[in-house]
Amino acid sequence: MDLSSTPTTSQEAPETNGSSSRPRTQSISQQSDDSQTAADFIRDQLQLEADAREALPYSIENCTKPLGPLRQDVFACLTCTPPPANPSDPYNPAGVCYSCSVQCHGEHELVEIFQKRNFTCDCGTTRFAPEQQCTLRINPETNTKGGVHSEQPDPNNKYNHNFRNRFCSCSVYYDPNKQVGSMYQCLGLGTHETGGCGEDWYHPGCLVGLGPNWYEKQKAHVLKFNANGANSNGNNTLPTISEDATQENGTEQQANDNQEAQEEEDEDPALPDGFPTEDAFDNIICYKCVEAYPWIKRYAGTPGFLPAVFLQKDSETSSKKRKLEDSDGLEEDNNCSKRVKNESEEAQDIISVVKSDENSSQVKDEDEKKDEDQKENEVPPATECKLASLPSAPSGQFSLFTTSNFRDQFCKCASCFPDLKVHPQLLEEEEAYEPPLSDGASEQGSTHGSGSLYDRGESALKNVDRVRAIEGVMAYNHLKERLKPFFQQFAESGKAIGAEDIKEYFAKLRGDEEAIKEAGEAAKEDHRQEQSGY
Repeated sequence: MDLSSTPTTSQEAPETNGSSSRPRTQSISQQSDDSQTAADFIRDQLQLEADAREALPYSIENCTKPLGPLRQDVFACLTCTPPPANPSDPYNPAGVCYSCSVQCHGEHELVEIFQKRNFTCDCGTTRFAPEQQCTLRINPETNTKGGVHSEQPDPNNKYNHNFRNRFCSCSVYYDPNKQVGSMYQCLGLGTHETGGCGEDWYHPGCLVGLGPNWYEKQKAHVLKFNANGANSNGNNTLPTISEDATQENGTEQQANDNQEAQEEEDEDPALPDGFPTEDAFDNIICYKCVEAYPWIKRYAGTPGFLPAVFLQKDSETSSKKRKLEDSDGLEEDNNCSKRVKNESEEAQDIISVVKSDENSSQVKDEDEKKDEDQKENEVPPATECKLASLPSAPSGQFSLFTTSNFRDQFCKCASCFPDLKVHPQLLEEEEAYEPPLSDGASEQGSTHGSGSLYDRGESALKNVDRVRAIEGVMAYNHLKERLKPFFQQFAESGKAIGAEDIKEYFAKLRGDEEAIKEAGEAAKEDHRQEQSGY
C-alpha cells in the first residue's frame, strides 16, 4: 500500500525512452508497502524523537552519585546482579539512578523500583563486577569521563526485596504484563532490618489479609450469584423469547457481552472490603511499620488519620471476646444480687464509713485548694501533650491511612518529639530529586517541536576543537542547503523517494558522469528499491 499523502493518478502519461514502460505510478517503489515520501520520513523521524523524549524526558548526562544520598527514582539491574533462586542464599543487591539505567544498563533487564529515600547510586561501585563500569562519572585516574569501577558504595543504602523484583508482603515476582490492579507504596517508617518494610509496595488485598488475588474471590462470588440468583426481571425464570427475535439480535447481544466483558477485564478490580477508596487517603503506613513503631497506633481514627484497617478479621477472637463479656455480665449480676441480699446487714457499717469519709473529704478539699493556688503561680509548659486526649490504641495488627494534613496532627511535646525526629517524612513532605530536562524539552517536559536532527547534529560539532568545528559547521550547513531542495521536491509532490533517486542525486553532487548515467538508466527501467526499516 502506498503511504504517500498525495498519490498521483493513473491518468499520468507514461515515460518514453524508446521502449514501452509502465507509468511511474505503477512503479515497484510506489506499490511497495515500504514506500515512503520524504515528508513522511521527516515527520516519522521527528515523531520518534518526540516519543523518545516523552519516555525519557530528563537529561541522562550525569550520574547522581556525586550528589550523595537523595530521594530519587532507583532501578535494579537483574542482568548485572541476578538474585539467587533460593531467597536464603547470600545476595549483593544494587541500585542505579535514572541516568545510569539508560546510559550504563540500557540493554539490560531492569526493575523500576520508583522512589527510595536517602539512596546513593551504586553504578561503578563494588556492588557490580569490575567490567560493569559507570560511563558517566569522571575517572580520577585518567581524568576522563567513563571507565569508573570498584568505588566504595554508600554504606547507608538500604535494600529490601524490591531489588530482587519482589514486592508486597506476599513477595510476588512483579510482571507488569500480568499485574492486575494498583499497588500502593508505604511511607516506610522502618527498614526491613528494624522490622519495617523499607517503602515496599502492597496489593490492597494483602493489606487487609485477603491475599494478592482478592479480586478472583470477588469475581467467583459474583459468578455464583449470577448462576443461582435472579435475572433482571427479579425472578428465577428465564426471560420470554419473542417470535420476532432473530439470530442477528443474538449475535449482536453476544458481541455486546464480549465488549462489556473486555471492558471489565481492562478496568482495575474493585477494592476489597475494608480498604478505603483512593480519594479518601494520601499516604499509607503498613502494618509492619506500625508494629515496628507502636507509638503511632494512638493516632488511628483521630484527625488526619482514617480508622485502623486491620490485617485480618479474626472471627474466633471476636467470638471469644463476646463469650467473655457475657460471662462477665453474668458474674456481675450475681454479685449485684448478693449485695442486695446483704444490704440490711451492711447498712450500719456504711453509715459509719460515710461519717469517716466526710471528715477526710474536708481535709482533702483544703489540700486541693492549696495545690490549685500553687499551679496558678507556675509557668505552663510550652507544648501540652496531645496523647492524653487521644483514645487508647486499638489492639491487633493494622495499617494506617492518612489524609493530606496528617503531619499537623502529631503531638510535638518534649516527650513525643523524639519519636518524630527520627522520621523526617512525618514532619514535612519529602522533596524528591528530579533530573534536569533534556536539551530541547520544554519546561513542562513536552517534546513536540523540540530540536530537529539537523540541530542536534550541528550542536554535536561544538564538542570538537574550534578550527575543526568551524570547518565542520560550514561543510554541514553547505550539505544541508544542498539536500533541502532535493527532499523538498518529493515532499511537495507527494512522490515516494527511492534508493536510485538518492544515488543519482549524490552522484550529481560528486560530479560522477558515469554514475549519473547508470542511475538515470536504472530509474527509467523502474528498478528502484526502497530502504526499509524507517
